[in-house]
Amino acid sequence: MHVHALICFSSRPGQGNPALVIEGAPRDGAARQALARERNTTCVFLDEDQGNTQVDFFYPHMRSPLCLHATLAVAAVLFARAGAPATITVETALKGQRLDLSREGDAYFVKLAPQALPAIDVTPAQLSAQLRALLAAPAIALPSPPRVASVGSPKLLVEVADTDALYALAPDLAAIADWGRQNGVNGIYAWCRRPDGDYEGRNFNHLDPALEDSATGVAAGALSVALGQGLTLRQGRASGRDCLIRTRFDGATVLVGGAAEPAGQRSA
Repeated sequence: MHVHALICFSSRPGQGNPALVIEGAPRDGAARQALARERNTTCVFLDEDQGNTQVDFFYPHMRSPLCLHATLAVAAVLFARAGAPATITVETALKGQRLDLSREGDAYFVKLAPQALPAIDVTPAQLSAQLRALLAAPAIALPSPPRVASVGSPKLLVEVADTDALYALAPDLAAIADWGRQNGVNGIYAWCRRPDGDYEGRNFNHLDPALEDSATGVAAGALSVALGQGLTLRQGRASGRDCLIRTRFDGATVLVGGAAEPAGQRSA
């Protein structure tokens, strides 16, 4: 078994969201989950068989259908091989989603298509009221209606007024998880527009506030789809890891990408 340690979506060298790419591991889900829990890090298992490459994502607490910062880590490992093609295609283990990977200088990108959305049978006004309760912020201003979008994991996207409002949030994480299970949505992504033209966001889909994401690529892709434009998105201030995600459109698909750099490499 070979383990590659990387940090992804780095805003500057040494920053970013950590991930382990693991080659040659047994294809046993329980063993993989135990390994991710033991390492306390997002793990992506790279399985190659007769020209097909499959990626299997595990957080310390659960298996995931898609994790984009770990996919960037996979891209860094695969493009480092001699003779790597311009585009590499992998497939997710849980849902068989096709992911086209590309490299542009020091950055890696994942091409994704918008996905079908769950039906949420409430009016926009009702949804806004529910959100204020979930965010534990009854008086919060919502500059635009909340909406759901997905490039592989549906996110409820909630715009807030500015970064002060964004970092003042202390939501009811258990209520968000329960609401998400009922509606087929994977957490709330709160975001705001910055004066410099960039965007900034926070992802709420863990029960423990200490596990807040430093970078959520699927949310960046979903937000791009919802807004209909490419963007530069900053995340990670709450976790102490400054991350930078860039997106752009290629026809009907969206490219989500950023930096990925080695954080050390070892065999196990």
